[in-house]
Amino acid sequence: MTTPRFDIIGQALSDASRTRMLCELMEGRSFTNKELASAAGVTAQTATAHLRMLQNAGLVLAEKRGRCVFHRLANAEVAGVLEQLAALAPSSHLHLAQRRKAGDIAQLRSCYDHLAGPLAVAITGQFLGRGMLVEENGGFRACPHDIWHRLGVTLPQNLSASDRRQPFARPCMDWTERKLHVSGPLGKQMLVHFFDQGWVKRNTHKRGLQITGLGLRALEDILGQNCERLIDA
Repeated sequence: MTTPRFDIIGQALSDASRTRMLCELMEGRSFTNKELASAAGVTAQTATAHLRMLQNAGLVLAEKRGRCVFHRLANAEVAGVLEQLAALAPSSHLHLAQRRKAGDIAQLRSCYDHLAGPLAVAITGQFLGRGMLVEENGGFRACPHDIWHRLGVTLPQNLSASDRRQPFARPCMDWTERKLHVSGPLGKQMLVHFFDQGWVKRNTHKRGLQITGLGLRALEDILGQNCERLIDA
């Protein structure tokens, strides 16, 4: 029997500088060694050693583009695990509320390739309430509905077969809300559509996203969701 090497993952996550780098990469974009060194508050040489350990643990990939080497999370599964670990990590709700009030946590943000934060949790709740998503065996099952196409989502022709190979809709524990938001290919399609339609745009806050006036009107029209109340909460 093969024993999973949790110790290798644990060692990679045991340093605060490395976890800051991973949080930076949770945005879903690639960054250079210098950029990650700045985010972690370490020298470029130290960052190189940290990134090598993260690569050896299978958490990060390095890709050379021209003269620069860019680093990114290995895949969406790594991002999902990190988001759920963040939800388990010690941090009181009062502390999170204080950080939100101080603007230190974006109310709407990207979790690698899908939406996260209060709005994402509320939208997922709408999907469950309307029967567009069904909780099943610890996961989500997407059901046909005429609203999906308005959100940029194309369901697989054979949903059951898709869910056996790779779940089309996966639950992801939101680390600030301690509730589920939807990830997987469904979540990715939505985020891409939101960007393409100009409903959200990136701001200067790390993983933070800003919902536009167009996005506010679109989501209220499609889902009846009062986004302004959620963003300002």
